[in-house]
Amino acid sequence: MPPYDPTYLLVGVDLVGIFVFAISGALVAVRRGFDLFGVLVLAGTTGLGGGFLRDVLIGATPPASLTDWRYLTVPLVAGLLTFVFHPTVGRMERVIDVFDAFGLSLFCVTGALKALEYGLAPIPAALMGMVTGIGGGMVRDVLAGRPPVVFNSNLYATPALLGAAVAVGLDATTLPLGVVVIAGAGVCLVLRLLAMVLDWRAPLPHGPANV
Repeated sequence: MPPYDPTYLLVGVDLVGIFVFAISGALVAVRRGFDLFGVLVLAGTTGLGGGFLRDVLIGATPPASLTDWRYLTVPLVAGLLTFVFHPTVGRMERVIDVFDAFGLSLFCVTGALKALEYGLAPIPAALMGMVTGIGGGMVRDVLAGRPPVVFNSNLYATPALLGAAVAVGLDATTLPLGVVVIAGAGVCLVLRLLAMVLDWRAPLPHGPANV
């Protein structure tokens, strides 16, 4: 039996996160009245945007989404399923939000670990993990013509940054990769779910804005 390659774990986690994010992007497109092409574009940009941006910034070119057929197939399937079954998917929006939290948790960890693999220092690597988690959603919202949710919703970027930081810190130890992934993703997931339930938000400016 060939030796275990930890790369398979990171790719698998990446693909699950892409699928979840692509569904959320496709659902936004359906609700904005986009046609099939628009739904697939938004599914793809939501699922792949963060990883694409990360790969370009760390010099991992061409990005994995352009060299591995699986990275293009997964959001395509997610978009088609949402397009066909959007009434059912829409009724499951609360569940989709929970899945989105899982996707954020997975992406922030895989993004940070890949950045470390390409030689980034711990703090920049944690930032790349956050970018991987929130980048696709920001591109989705811009294309859909609405303010990015990350700027005006419950805590979103902060859990991603903290989860990525935990993964970066534990990666410097001798812990197995699976433990590092679970710990980092777990921190992000718990914080994101608590923010959703308790409506935790970043501080807002007080008083009128003199513009």
